[in-house]
Amino acid sequence: MMNSIVTSGRTIEEAVRQGLAILGVTEDQVDVKVLEQPSKGFLGLIGVKAAKVELTLTTNAQSESPQRTKTETKQLEVGDHPNHLVDPYEAAASFVRDVALSMGLEVEVEIVTKRDNTVLNISGSELGLLIGRRGQTLDALQYLVNIIANRHSDSFLRIILDAENFRERRRKTLEQLAMRLASKVIRSGKEMVLEPMSPQERKIIHSRLQDHPEVKTFSKGEEPNRRVVIALKNNK
Repeated sequence: MMNSIVTSGRTIEEAVRQGLAILGVTEDQVDVKVLEQPSKGFLGLIGVKAAKVELTLTTNAQSESPQRTKTETKQLEVGDHPNHLVDPYEAAASFVRDVALSMGLEVEVEIVTKRDNTVLNISGSELGLLIGRRGQTLDALQYLVNIIANRHSDSFLRIILDAENFRERRRKTLEQLAMRLASKVIRSGKEMVLEPMSPQERKIIHSRLQDHPEVKTFSKGEEPNRRVVIALKNNK
């Protein structure tokens, strides 16, 4: 039977949970030895050192455990456990909570599954710090959240990170901006070059004006300074 296992995680608690899942026991049936304490780099990713723990079944638990095959009796090391034992969405939500806590914020993260993606809705106070100027901090966190979730998934996952319904409010703001600038282009006859935007925000502008009878849009420049241009259609 498998008497001990070594697992890792971003926190000691996460490493213990993974070990318990593999052994199929509860925490009162194991002795936990912390082999390595976790450390965090920038936003918990760069320079990160995982927690490493060893779980050993107690004498009573060993006597109650079913016999396993020889393959299963080896002591598992870090990275041997399958990805599906860690829920990718819970890992992503935990990361968001950790980042918020490092900023002095206590937040709740609701996981909402949709047809094409999964949304992590953040709620709490002073979320402006997590959103950042025009959503730049939220976009950066969303990028990292997708990296973390996909580390624990065999198939590609797409996660949208939202806070205080910011994504919807920002979409409406950009659509209003698009229509206002389109009217200005029609009046002046001159094209308008918008400020640099993310691919997602540029898509909102393009979509809003794609069926406009008098103006067209296109993008120019290189990331991260790529911009949307609104110009009159050539009716000739």
